[in-house]
Amino acid sequence: MRLALPTFLKTTTFKLALIYSAMFAAFSAALLVYLYYSTVYYIRAESERRLDLEFEQLGNAYFTGGMERLSQSVLERMTRTGSTYFYYLEDSSGRKIAGHFGRMPTTPPTADVQTVYFEFRQQEPDGTEILRPAAGRIVRLRDNGGALLVAFDTEQQTAIVGRIQRAIFIAAPIGLLFSLLGGILISRGAARRADELARTAEAVMGGELGRRAPVRGSGDEFDRLASRLNAMLDQIEKLVDSTRHTGNAIAHDLRSPLSRLRNRLEIALSEPMSRESAEATLEETVEEVDRVLGTFNAILRLARLEAGAEGERVRMDVSELGEELAELFDPACEEAGLSFKSQISRNLTILADRDLVGQALSNLLDNAVKYTPEGGAITFSIARGPNGTVDMTVVDSGPGVPEDARERVVQRFQRMDSARTHPGSGLGLALVDSVADMHGGALILSDAGGPPDIPGLKATLRLPRV
Repeated sequence: MRLALPTFLKTTTFKLALIYSAMFAAFSAALLVYLYYSTVYYIRAESERRLDLEFEQLGNAYFTGGMERLSQSVLERMTRTGSTYFYYLEDSSGRKIAGHFGRMPTTPPTADVQTVYFEFRQQEPDGTEILRPAAGRIVRLRDNGGALLVAFDTEQQTAIVGRIQRAIFIAAPIGLLFSLLGGILISRGAARRADELARTAEAVMGGELGRRAPVRGSGDEFDRLASRLNAMLDQIEKLVDSTRHTGNAIAHDLRSPLSRLRNRLEIALSEPMSRESAEATLEETVEEVDRVLGTFNAILRLARLEAGAEGERVRMDVSELGEELAELFDPACEEAGLSFKSQISRNLTILADRDLVGQALSNLLDNAVKYTPEGGAITFSIARGPNGTVDMTVVDSGPGVPEDARERVVQRFQRMDSARTHPGSGLGLALVDSVADMHGGALILSDAGGPPDIPGLKATLRLPRV
């Protein structure tokens, strides 16, 4: 039976952790080898340096005073407190002249200089003898054929080197083990976060549109990914909810004009028609069809706008656009029995699509004219906003929009019950909100400051200024 590997062992993070562990192990091995050789080399080099110095001083004694001065110098060094060297001097016949040993502890060299390693017995304070390692150098005296040995106890040096070797042999596998454990822990943590995102996606695919990826607040790449994923899921949920509502909204808003259209045609067909009545019926039918087509055209344009397939930003003077709209809506307000006042600041420039901004402002003004009762007032202003923005504001004295309904009325086909008696598709504010999002701005709805029963509506399209 084939065993299944744990999920995290198959992840890219674990593979990267293995690579990291291998690199760490290689680095650690190289570092330990360097420390070993540099330390051992230093110890041995220092011993060689001190041994060279010792031979240099003894050589000076030999060249200045001969064998007698050399033997005297050896005796002085043997009795010197704190000396770590051992000496042995013999003549050409092999007879001991001075030294720590009873005889030459190793075979005399045939060459002038020979490095030797040997063991010697040393008596401890309790009377016992122990065998100790030593290393040194034997030099053959050229003039009389004698030999001089200078050596030192290598037990401490050997112990230090042994400790270094043991430390390396212990540290290397421990370092490798910890690097592997660290890689496994890191990969398991990353795999767990990835699994959370995968489970969130699976839950959303299963119909749980309200499911969101957990954000732990660490600010790492998984948190950033989860935040963007949640923002995307919020948008998807919003679009799905809008789509679910669209069918009912379209049926509700188009039922009346289509019913009127059918009834009108049915009545026209049920009785004889004169040319005048037929023309009147066809005109009314065309008007109803135009309203239906207007609704579907608005839906199509809003869909293209939200998909980013419409709109070309250019540097434009929004003040000029505002003056044109003020001239256009002033007669419309006068015809509806409304007072109209505009306050437009000069030389306000934005980077935007002129047609879309004009459509958005037209929608705001059209809504104000449509829902403000006769005798009311409308104010249209364009001015500098906070933090480098431009505020394009329409204020009316109509019934306004309750605070709890302001987020809803900017969605597709969302109309308040009081607005059902007025012609419209419920797409006007949705388009304004989409235009604001497209340009990095915002649509802000608030009360206009009127009495509680008719507070009015203050609608501000705020866009960045350039």
